[in-house]
Amino acid sequence: MTILKKKIDANQYNLKDQVVSINRVTKVVKGGKNMSFAALVVVGDPTAGVVGHGSGKAKEVPQAIRKGIEAAKKNLIRVHMTETSIPHLVLGRYGAGQVLLKPAPEGTGVIAGGAVRAVMTSVGVQNVLTKSLGSPNPHNVVKATFDALLQLRDRTEVANMRGKSVEEL
Repeated sequence: MTILKKKIDANQYNLKDQVVSINRVTKVVKGGKNMSFAALVVVGDPTAGVVGHGSGKAKEVPQAIRKGIEAAKKNLIRVHMTETSIPHLVLGRYGAGQVLLKPAPEGTGVIAGGAVRAVMTSVGVQNVLTKSLGSPNPHNVVKATFDALLQLRDRTEVANMRGKSVEEL
């Protein structure tokens, strides 16, 4: 099943950025060592349920973060949510990283580790239980979280797929 993604315009949202990780990279060359930085950034609008992630590389940290934000704005996704949580349990996979997202009752809060927490707070989910399995690499964890968010379905979509009305579910 292929999912057609509509391009979401970043300018119409009030996007907040959050840096997930900054990695110092050293390349050894003939004249010595070249230092550069790689930044993993998550942007999102909690009121609209929109989130995106991006990676930027540069000689200095602020430039790397700026590039990461620009990359994140280019791959925004819309997430199906209930009022404050997610509709159902889902397992996202990317590489060796796996992320389990589980709906939680009102007042639970976001129970999540660093990389998953950044994505969940950016998208506006207030109550969710998560478990990061497998690889602790922030890049894989963020991408696995996005895979899980893309698998979420709302009631009307499930009803249409089954050929039933929403009340029948």
